[in-house]
Amino acid sequence: MTQLNPFEISQIQLDECAEILKLDPNVKAILRVPMREMHLSLPVRMDDGNVRTFPAYRVQYNNARGPTKGGIRFHPDETIDTVRALAAWMTWKCALLNLPLGGGKGGVICNPKEMSEAELERLSRAYIQALHTFIGPDIDIPAPDVYTNPLIMACMMDEYSKIEGKSVFGVITGKPLCVGGSCGRQDATARGGCYTIREAAIELGMDLHNSKVAIQGFGNAGYYAASLGNALFDCKIVALSDSKGGIYNKEGLIPEAVYEHKAKTGSVINFPGSESITNEELLELDVDILIPAALENAITDKNAGNIKAKIVAELANGPTTPEADAILYKNGVHVIPDFLCNAGGVTVSYFEMVQNKYMYYWDEGAVHERLDRKMTESYHSTSHASKKYGINMRQAAYVVAVERVVEAMKHRCWI
Repeated sequence: MTQLNPFEISQIQLDECAEILKLDPNVKAILRVPMREMHLSLPVRMDDGNVRTFPAYRVQYNNARGPTKGGIRFHPDETIDTVRALAAWMTWKCALLNLPLGGGKGGVICNPKEMSEAELERLSRAYIQALHTFIGPDIDIPAPDVYTNPLIMACMMDEYSKIEGKSVFGVITGKPLCVGGSCGRQDATARGGCYTIREAAIELGMDLHNSKVAIQGFGNAGYYAASLGNALFDCKIVALSDSKGGIYNKEGLIPEAVYEHKAKTGSVINFPGSESITNEELLELDVDILIPAALENAITDKNAGNIKAKIVAELANGPTTPEADAILYKNGVHVIPDFLCNAGGVTVSYFEMVQNKYMYYWDEGAVHERLDRKMTESYHSTSHASKKYGINMRQAAYVVAVERVVEAMKHRCWI
């Protein structure tokens, strides 16, 4: 079978939801495609004096519930279909969390690992120069994603502010604290995911103490998931991986020590006291909780039948294909779908927008409390829909989210 691209997968997932809800075909046709997308070419002067042109995108999928919101990826393998899919998932994610936002996403085709800080700054400013007319606090609010970070967000905010002739902190989220960032943003994606894991464990009657966890992907989300899993629930992190390979220790790994090792060597591999495993082997380990926190299409029809975890918590976007979903559901694996599990990031980004608006900033405890409440409510809304319709958790998340978007479209007289 030919591997579907992420956008085709998102459309299949939407089609399943439309069938469950018996949506009007005209409504489904609107929801299957982005309302606006921009294809850009960004000329950037490199440190050697040459000018390179970088292809870039911004997709604004649906703004029925409010301004579009979504991250910007810097990645050598970025494609327009990946950006479309991520913008669609952001639309459903914001609706599922009941945020007054729509979904957007951006990407630049580049390899940031091969670029200097000065080159990345010039690229970031070029992106904002090209998009300035189409973004803003009331239009579309970008945020960090793969290979972008708070410093890049600050640079983008500064470029927009220069064009506007005033400081506009609210145009970007995920910024450093000193320029309008929010407490609790750095670990928000992982922390939100941990709250949903806690609720799933309660529902399934699982004791998280000493439960075995494997995490594929040891970037920001993967690291904080490992660290918080230890700190919040006393879980045992037995396997971790990055793009170069994985490590395993049945007695448990110390995430902070692995992080230091990766910072020194560039990878988790060869961590002292661990066995080397592949990313593929990590997914099939005999663990209680599996956290895919890397890129799309990690779990497919080829390996889904070998998944032994009781809970799959999707911190990555689109890590499970539709065929794999069906296999996992049949095998009784409890999947916490991506746009529920990893919604902590956009939720705290929304909190950052609110704080920017009225120029009053919350402490970390207040952010954590509000995030916990949002994630817990959204988990139970999804679980309730799953039981009501007799469908899996991803389909249930779609049902909740799509119903909310359609309701807004109706009240705005779009349909």
